[in-house]
Amino acid sequence: MRDLTSDTITEAVIATMRDTKDSRVAEILESLVRHLHSFVREVGLTEEEWAQGVDFLTRTGQKCTPTRQEFILLSDVLGVTMLVDALSNRRPAEATQNSVLGPFFREDRPRSADAADISGGLPGTPLFFEGRVVDRGGAPVAGAAVDVWHSDAEGHYDVDVPGQVDPAMRALFRTDETGHFSFRSIRPSSYPIPGDGPVGELMSATSRSLMRPAHVHLLMEAAGFQRLTTMLFPSDDPYLDMDPVFGVKESLVESFDTYGAGAGPYGEQTDVSYTLLRRTFVLEPLPAD
Repeated sequence: MRDLTSDTITEAVIATMRDTKDSRVAEILESLVRHLHSFVREVGLTEEEWAQGVDFLTRTGQKCTPTRQEFILLSDVLGVTMLVDALSNRRPAEATQNSVLGPFFREDRPRSADAADISGGLPGTPLFFEGRVVDRGGAPVAGAAVDVWHSDAEGHYDVDVPGQVDPAMRALFRTDETGHFSFRSIRPSSYPIPGDGPVGELMSATSRSLMRPAHVHLLMEAAGFQRLTTMLFPSDDPYLDMDPVFGVKESLVESFDTYGAGAGPYGEQTDVSYTLLRRTFVLEPLPAD
């Protein structure tokens, strides 16, 4: 432990962890030290740059609040969140692909009846959504819990809409015996990730866009199946190929078809054009014990 050099310090640090009782903790920490030290050597990190890095991480922590997690946002824009998701949710091609949960899911959402209007009265192009949940063989999955949440026409979630107290543009549904669920809301819009903190500085320094493409979040749970967390993106969104959190998958891009004023899909009359989105979701069974 004495007279350590740039060549010997890595093994010395790892040696101090040799009595770690949890083998998984030991594996992770050893790999972390090796990769971190290799990074420092590879870029020839200076003391000034090290201090700047410490300051960046310090301010990232200071930006976190009960309603904002700057470290998760940092993980998102560095692609770590999606990498962990991809490693944890490998699905066959015929199953609906997973995506990240995001920061706007809420447990305190209302349970809604089929075809309910969940817009909360907020303005925007009406969105009619018709979904069906099936297994890989095409059989309906009845009684599946389906959470839905999305932004408004200005790109705000209900927690960020001034004066909005009650939940809006979010609800919990149950599929019927045919695996069907539906709802009415308003079409979501693209929006920027927070740019007023350290992550925003990183995005600016690398000339990256803050804009997320519009999307509808869905989370589905049913007995005997893996939980599915996913989202659907409109095919005409201009930000599909520059999503700052790397969440877009081709299989999750859908045509948000627009229809003129008149009879809506549920027989009601609309005096404005509306969007209709239909999608079948395929759940993956839990692995055998």
